[in-house]
Amino acid sequence: MREIQVHERPGMGQMIPLSLQHLFAMFGASVLVPMLVGVDPALQLLFNGIGTLLYIAITRGNIPAFLGPSAAFVAGIGTIIASEGHAAALAGCISVGILFVIVGYIVKKVGIGWIDVVLPPPAMGAVVATIGLGLAEYSAGLAGLIPGSVAPEMQGKTIAVSMFTLAVAILVSVLCRGFIKAVPILIAVIAGYIFAFTQGLVDTSIIHEASWFATPNFVTPQFSAKAIAVILPAGIVVLAEHVGDLSVTEKIVGHSLIRKENGLSRSYMGNGVGTILSSFFGGMPVTTYGENVGVMALTKVYSVWVIGGAAVFSICLAFIGKVSAIISAMPAPVMGGVSILLFGMISASGLRMLVESRVDYGNNRNLITSAVILILAVGKAKISIGPLEFEGMALGAIVAVVLSLFFLVVDKLGLGDSN
Repeated sequence: MREIQVHERPGMGQMIPLSLQHLFAMFGASVLVPMLVGVDPALQLLFNGIGTLLYIAITRGNIPAFLGPSAAFVAGIGTIIASEGHAAALAGCISVGILFVIVGYIVKKVGIGWIDVVLPPPAMGAVVATIGLGLAEYSAGLAGLIPGSVAPEMQGKTIAVSMFTLAVAILVSVLCRGFIKAVPILIAVIAGYIFAFTQGLVDTSIIHEASWFATPNFVTPQFSAKAIAVILPAGIVVLAEHVGDLSVTEKIVGHSLIRKENGLSRSYMGNGVGTILSSFFGGMPVTTYGENVGVMALTKVYSVWVIGGAAVFSICLAFIGKVSAIISAMPAPVMGGVSILLFGMISASGLRMLVESRVDYGNNRNLITSAVILILAVGKAKISIGPLEFEGMALGAIVAVVLSLFFLVVDKLGLGDSN
């Protein structure tokens, strides 16, 4: 297939399969992430689609990107839902969207150089690594690999299903080619689901009782200062990741996206509006999806019309009750198997940032920054300030910013040794 650029509109015969391809690419992670914290996957699919259409409109159709729920927020949202409920967690999610809109306005006025000052590579890489590491125990528990995480009589089947699912994801990633290689999570979920069914781990009554058409479960937010304190710091990390996603997309499409017509500013604002809307009705914060970037690289089709088509399909899928029921009946071991790979890849991405940025750990500042962040985040350290609690990755992200600004002040004052 010839290269199709950003503003080109393929014929309907091409656009439908190309749009479905994008939907399949993001589907696995897009339903897994909300399920991990108890958010209705159908609701998330609805606002993935609506958010993506708004993003395309706000960026004036200049940036081909699909929005989906970010795994960076799983730990924070899960913590708040467990302690204060889903409605309270939405306050933190909405605050993330507001942060994106504000930063979009700042970028429009002053540019993007300040991002590297607030979160330089030694801080950013370490913080991203802790997102996955902080969820390691949770993933292992779902997979049945931690004693006591499942009933003793179910542990054998649980481990078999989770390891089978993980193995499929790995084999697809390593051995397959073409589009199949771009969707290992989706293929692994389907294979693991079928195997779990043969082991009697799928509650089919949920599927039988579901109607063909259904409305997603909306949730009304309620204010929670604790939720904002726990969830908002993850937004700082996603802000920087957002730049990385657009940089990769720029290289694929062959021209500037970040600087063209305030591209990054509009992208942040579009992401923020999508997050606010999703969170206001019960969904998670959304961000640009790397899976869809991979599909563009593979197919050489960069059309926002194709992305828009995928968004429309996502909206339609949200109202098919049988599909929602099949997703809801997904066994925990299947989620455990794919989450080991999914969250492990997030941690590995943080390490990759450190390597590609050539962070010099012979420099004590870099060493101190990464070391402190890793221990605070992985050790689940907690600091309480009145009613607010900062724990784990959220605390690590805040300390990362504080340390970066401290070293900047030291340099400005001519104090200490830059090494």
